Amino acid sequence: MGRGGRGVRAVSDSSIEITFMYRGVRCRERITLKPTGTNLKKAERHKAAIEHAISIGTFDYSVTFPGSARAAKFAPEASRETVNGFLTRWLEAKRKHIASSAFEGYRKLVELRLVPALGDHMLVDLKRKTVRDWLDKLEVGNKTLTNIQSCLRSALNDACEEELIESNPLAGWTYSRKEAPAKDDDVDPFSPEEQQAILAALTGQARNLV
Repeated sequence: MGRGGRGVRAVSDSSIEITFMYRGVRCRERITLKPTGTNLKKAERHKAAIEHAISIGTFDYSVTFPGSARAAKFAPEASRETVNGFLTRWLEAKRKHIASSAFEGYRKLVELRLVPALGDHMLVDLKRKTVRDWLDKLEVGNKTLTNIQSCLRSALNDACEEELIESNPLAGWTYSRKEAPAKDDDVDPFSPEEQQAILAALTGQARNLV
């Protein structure tokens, strides 16, 4: 039994599941109600009320679903954390677990590249397009682009582990650009005729050295 296409369905003899989008994440939560026709309609109204609260900015996940595992992810303090705040914490945690040379490399990328460009964004709102658009403007080679992305990807993986974000926007993706071919070098070797002329002009040990 269910309400096809309405985001409401029976999942057991005593519960109904509702599905809705919140902060770009598809959320599914169960309500303890026997899935009768009347209760399914109640669940639809409950879902509609949630979506209205989301649209006007008054929805509080932890109040509506206090027992949900997602409540911590959508807690206000997590939602307010900026990329700057998270990367600062992440960098300090890394100090204890990696070699000093590796830490210094991360520190430079975080403090000189990532924070100035992305630090003001909310962590939960950081999108691949935002990162791509920024990287596209950098006048650096692909090696530097790779290093920047490797650092940010690692940090966002840890954010996923902390359940601060649903998924890593850089997972399975790498930005690079087609680099211009190397310029011709200025090496201009002597032709065979020039070589013979030089040798003919030399004698003794000088000729042997050449």
